[in-house]
Amino acid sequence: MICFLLSLPSFDFSMLKSCIGIYFFTLIWYNVNRSMRIKGVKCMNIGLVLEGGGVRGIYTAGVLDVFMEHGIVFDGVIGVSAGAIHGCSYLSNQKGRSIRYYKKYCSDPRFISVKSLIKTGDIVGADFCYRELPEQLDLYDYEAFDRCKTPFYATCSNIETGKAEYVRITDMKRDIDYIRASASLPYVSRIVEINGKKYLDGGCTDSIPIKAFRQMGYERNVVILTRNASYRKKMCNRFAPNLVYGKYPKFANAMLTRHTVYNQTTEYIEKLKKKKEVFVIRPKEPLNIGRLERSAENIQRVYEIGVNDGKACIKELLTWLEDNG
Repeated sequence: MICFLLSLPSFDFSMLKSCIGIYFFTLIWYNVNRSMRIKGVKCMNIGLVLEGGGVRGIYTAGVLDVFMEHGIVFDGVIGVSAGAIHGCSYLSNQKGRSIRYYKKYCSDPRFISVKSLIKTGDIVGADFCYRELPEQLDLYDYEAFDRCKTPFYATCSNIETGKAEYVRITDMKRDIDYIRASASLPYVSRIVEINGKKYLDGGCTDSIPIKAFRQMGYERNVVILTRNASYRKKMCNRFAPNLVYGKYPKFANAMLTRHTVYNQTTEYIEKLKKKKEVFVIRPKEPLNIGRLERSAENIQRVYEIGVNDGKACIKELLTWLEDNG
């Protein structure tokens, strides 16, 4: 090609230098862009979706700690219930924080207990978990979260509309009630009222918000699930939702159809996986841990499964991120 250009009678050498410059600039930018993800610099349109599951979510915390160890970041993060909770420490880059305070306080009645439910109306102590713990006992790095520019969304169920809302968290201390709402389990939590709206656990209306995140522009996603591949959700007690939430019929109906939506979503994720549009990390077997587990040993066991699964897939994940970055 260069020989051909040189043979042209009206060839301008400045044109050749410009072409070569553009070529090398493009080549350098391409390779830098592919390496950004590994070095902790965000590339475009790749999101992180975090399923909930109560204490089962400590599996997710293990995977996220591996991400932090390798400096892996995303263009956006969306979490549901426990997924939103562990996403908080991930975005403040506080590796090990989740497992540390879970093990330390899991048997504390202020953390999770029937005593708390009777005393406050919440089986998970709201003031203790969302105020005292992050502000005094195991300090949350609010400044680090503020410096992090990654958009972070908490999925909450609006019980009046019966639909999920995806609330962007921009100030962790100010917006903490949205995290609380996202993780407020039905039947054992008070309704969380924020700005005139009434919320409960985001998992009631959208347990794995992959479709919503794709609609928001995150076309490719890493999805961390807390159920194994063969799991299929079953219908809940058909009387309980209307009995307890009869005043909110749209929410009650959402709970009655939750199993169908969940199973359809996991099938959708499998289709995306075949097209390499998602990268899924999930336990190979049932985690065998209660949603309100209070055994520090069992919590540590499930956390370590998450860590091991994260380490096992890290090379494949980095390759996927490079290819999609």
